[in-house]
Amino acid sequence: MSTLVLELRQGDLMVVNGAPIRFRNRTRIELAAKARFLFGKQIMPPEAATTPARRIYFALQTAYIGTEAERSGGLEAARRLIGDFQQATTSALAREMLRQALGLAEADDCYQALKLARRVMRHEEEVLGLPPLPPARQAAPRPEGEAPLPPPCR
Repeated sequence: MSTLVLELRQGDLMVVNGAPIRFRNRTRIELAAKARFLFGKQIMPPEAATTPARRIYFALQTAYIGTEAERSGGLEAARRLIGDFQQATTSALAREMLRQALGLAEADDCYQALKLARRVMRHEEEVLGLPPLPPARQAAPRPEGEAPLPPPCR
């Protein structure tokens, strides 16, 4: 099995299999097994879910990195929020990206679903003239060998 090596800075946050981890000093970690994880700007705090697209991202995030008990609720919330968004939007592109994102999440390919949801968030920001979410501190992944990127969520 290949591994993924990440370099994280002091204060960086990472969530692995539902557990938040804040790094007290600069560190380099190696993930040697499959895990559900996000770090840095990929993680949306609950208070940032202030628009329809951001609420969808947060629900999909919960379906991906929430605890075992939270994941099914996150997926159900994503279904409902995506349906509402698709009915309200005039953007065929946003509807299609969300259709694909929900399909990916239901197939347990949550990381790819989040990537599509982030694109819908950027689209929403442009259309509504909203400022983008402020960037969070993030460490760039550094693969060693043939590390799988993006990480699997299974």
